[in-house]
Amino acid sequence: MNELDRILGILLTLQSRPAVTARLLAARFEVSTRTIYRDVRTMSGLGIPVYAERGRKGGIRLLPGYFLPPLMFAPAEAIALLLGLQLVRSLRVAPFSAEVESAAQKLLAAMPEQLRTTLARFERILGVERPHSDVFHPEPGSAAPQADPSAESLVLTRFLQALLDRHAVLLRYQPPYRGTASSTVARPLGLFLDRGWWYLVGELPAARPAAANSRRLWRADRVVELAALPPTGAPAAEFDVGALLGHAWLKEAMQIWRQRAPVQLRVTRDQAQRLRQDWYYRHACYEEEVDGGVLLTLGEDEEEVVLALVRWLGPGAELIAPAAWRATLRAQLAVMLRQTPTT
Repeated sequence: MNELDRILGILLTLQSRPAVTARLLAARFEVSTRTIYRDVRTMSGLGIPVYAERGRKGGIRLLPGYFLPPLMFAPAEAIALLLGLQLVRSLRVAPFSAEVESAAQKLLAAMPEQLRTTLARFERILGVERPHSDVFHPEPGSAAPQADPSAESLVLTRFLQALLDRHAVLLRYQPPYRGTASSTVARPLGLFLDRGWWYLVGELPAARPAAANSRRLWRADRVVELAALPPTGAPAAEFDVGALLGHAWLKEAMQIWRQRAPVQLRVTRDQAQRLRQDWYYRHACYEEEVDGGVLLTLGEDEEEVVLALVRWLGPGAELIAPAAWRATLRAQLAVMLRQTPTT
């Protein structure tokens, strides 16, 4: 490894760690500690704010706030980053949307002319399919996305910035089944994308951090307003967004919906197996019965959604509750029977 590559490697190491001893750097780059100190002097002469501290907790450090400029990226690294930026561009809404464009322009400017021409065509050579509409889980009319995606992008940007800065946020949220928006103070934990929709994850500061009910989810397009509050002074509770992926977040939500608007169906084992493969219905409650059937319990307050599900399942599916919906289903099936031609 030549001196220039070693200096770049030292710089990248210092950016990812608060302090590194000369001995560890020497072992990593297979040189002497004297060589490392000479490299540090060279870096300082180049204007890089690097310094060494003595003592048990000392080491070689970078001045806080120093950022490695994008011109230091190798061509292959820049291509990888541009690929990621193009994937972000393909999203319906993205946080830091303006910064995505400026970052792409800076990376392109650092590339050789021939490579820059090819990379500039990324929009035409890379496509990402957006999620299609879901027949069995339509979005309520009152929950239609905002007409201006920039408003949702601003919500995402402010939420993510507050998360990075360890600020709490004040957000006003408009649920699809409520006429007025409500305000909530929360500590940001993370965010994720599910079927084209962004979800914000936070915890209520008033609740105990370890409490199961302290965490909340908000769909970003339903956030009417979001503002950062003063710093909390403490990092957010330990959190891994991976625990919510694969639609795992629905499990907890479905438990709440079952209590609010319980619906019960009796289905066959084969029908239950089909429903367990669905991203939504797999989080319903399934209880095996002694006669070989399965009692399915879910939460749903839209009558037609449930009736459509029963009609789709066909023979073997029975609507148990709400009992008032059974008459509607019976009338619908009678109409379908009359419209069925006989031979």
